Amino acid sequence: MSETELIARARAGDADAFGELVELHQAAVYRAARAALQSADEAEDVAQEAFVAAFRKLGDFRGEASFKTWLLAITWNFARSRRRTTRQWLQRFTSTEEQRAPAPRAREPSHEDMLIEADLRQQGRRLVMGLPPKFRDVMLLAASGDHTLEEIGGILGIPTGTVKWRMSEGRRHLKARLVRLGIGHE
Repeated sequence: MSETELIARARAGDADAFGELVELHQAAVYRAARAALQSADEAEDVAQEAFVAAFRKLGDFRGEASFKTWLLAITWNFARSRRRTTRQWLQRFTSTEEQRAPAPRAREPSHEDMLIEADLRQQGRRLVMGLPPKFRDVMLLAASGDHTLEEIGGILGIPTGTVKWRMSEGRRHLKARLVRLGIGHE
């Protein structure tokens, strides 16, 4: 059954059809929430909230964008709201508990190497989170690797050209901040 047929059946009250839509898009919805929140538990909560909201608002879906983009926009809005209202979010974002493991090295890293690497990751996170929201949100979505520029534009409600500009400006701001910190060069 096509996505269009599933949407029509779900609008008519077919919960199984909506369940199939959830299965089709649950990974993308979770990844978008995870990109915004950096917490697996909160991303799962936001994904669930987004699906509930999408089910309730299904009659509002006009098909101007793809269903996936519409759903991801709902998800991103919930995630942004959660991010704004959760005071502990920044602490979790910079927490070392959820940091990715470093790439394998030929030799065992020294304690000093591990401290330097952790400090650089933490500084990088602070720099990204210190960007103005219009740059930060585009960069977080792009960094997830799950969305095209067009999808990011749909999620944020901006044209694709604006997404490209914000990515470029965000990178420029990050580079300037890194240079001021003595990391990198102009």
